[in-house]
Amino acid sequence: MSDTGLSQNGQEHVSLCEALDRILNKGAVVVADLTISVADIDLIFINLQALVTSVETGRRLQQEAANEQRAVDTDDAG
Repeated sequence: MSDTGLSQNGQEHVSLCEALDRILNKGAVVVADLTISVADIDLIFINLQALVTSVETGRRLQQEAANEQRAVDTDDAG
C-alpha cells in the first residue's frame, strides 16, 4: 500500500472505524429481499428496508426534507 491509502489496483482501503463514521454521518439504506423455498415452492417472502444513520443525521435529513416540502407546497399554492 502506498502513502495515499490506495492499493496497487487503485482501490481505497478504509478501516472499519472510518466506514462506520461515514455511514453514521451520511446514512446508508439497506434493501434486501429474502425468499424461503422448499422444492421450488415459495413459502416465505421477506422484504427488508432499513435506514442506518446517526440520530443527529436523521433529524437533519428529516428537517431538510420538511423544508423542501414546504417550499414545494408554497410554490404550488402561489
